[in-house]
Amino acid sequence: MQRRLTVVQLLPALHSGGVERSTLEIADALVRAGHRAIVVSAGGRLVSQLEAAGAEHLALDIGRKSLSTFRHIRRLRAVFAQTGADIVHARSRLPAWIGWLALRGMPARARPHFVTTVHGLNSPSRYSAIMTRGERVICVSDTVREYVRHHYPATDPATLRTIPRGIDPAAFPPAPWPDRTARARIAASHPALDGDGPLLLLPGRGTRLKGHADALALLGALRADGLDARLWMPGAREPGREQYIADLETEAARGGFAHALAITPPTAAIAEAYAASDLVLQVSRKPEAFGRTVIEALSVGRPVLGWAHGGVGELLRELLPAGAVAPFDADALHRAARALLAQPPGVSDGMTLFDGMPATMPASLQRYSLQAMQAATLACYDELTMTN
Repeated sequence: MQRRLTVVQLLPALHSGGVERSTLEIADALVRAGHRAIVVSAGGRLVSQLEAAGAEHLALDIGRKSLSTFRHIRRLRAVFAQTGADIVHARSRLPAWIGWLALRGMPARARPHFVTTVHGLNSPSRYSAIMTRGERVICVSDTVREYVRHHYPATDPATLRTIPRGIDPAAFPPAPWPDRTARARIAASHPALDGDGPLLLLPGRGTRLKGHADALALLGALRADGLDARLWMPGAREPGREQYIADLETEAARGGFAHALAITPPTAAIAEAYAASDLVLQVSRKPEAFGRTVIEALSVGRPVLGWAHGGVGELLRELLPAGAVAPFDADALHRAARALLAQPPGVSDGMTLFDGMPATMPASLQRYSLQAMQAATLACYDELTMTN
């Protein structure tokens, strides 16, 4: 029987984001499996959630880009020794350097195993190369795996493990289509979304990299076709992005469809947003490492349309080929949108993703469930510790 492990995860802070979410999800899985989970970071609003799950938090600012951060190496080394850590799992570059240097100062026999997760497509450099030094290097997609192999050819391929990020299917249950109740609730809060035509959804932060301009162009093209299309951009309206939002609104007014656009802060009810929509957009201008939005929307039962690059393209080519469009081809995006809007969600190229309204996650998405991600990560830890 596998002995009780102590796993220390390292990251800059616990405020919000995909890295932070994955950290909490693995800590929760460790605790439920009877292991000890410790997280080292500068802290943040998610600490209470971490501790409520039975994990421990140690406040050390190991993500601050300053020479003073290196003073934490000795303290971290002591933590590893005092807790009897079996695994040190680094999820970000500077914390990985601090952790790796702390490990170098420990006797080989007492040294925990070093694991890293490459969460993003960081610019290749000696600084970023630390993320490839783990005894196991977890890649969040095949896109990331190939990126690592291309830019860091010295990395031993045997150390690489592709473990996609996972979602909790209970949080994104299949919804009927059209979901008139969800649409009515959304429209009550955002009158611009009230209409009989299709609702397009582009969740994401207020940055040009998320492709808001491409979504506006698509909205204009669909309305020129005679469709009463509407577009919702939850998450784009945020502090410090006022000029960017003003530019988007000006563009919509110039196109004559400002009344069909809602640009809002993030919504806590993202699953309902998917349910209310007819087509979800993932048109980031910069390739992303994964593409959680794709899995979330498909789990609810809504088609996704996006540029076929990075992790998003990887997912769409596998799960919904009709939604994968050559990057930045606006005409192709328009044609694909018309095709997806003309058929029920989940049906593409003769492939049915959703058979009726299943009570559980569709089989095609099981690989991307939270449970699968947690199990694969713990199995990765077992690979290292079972050899001791």
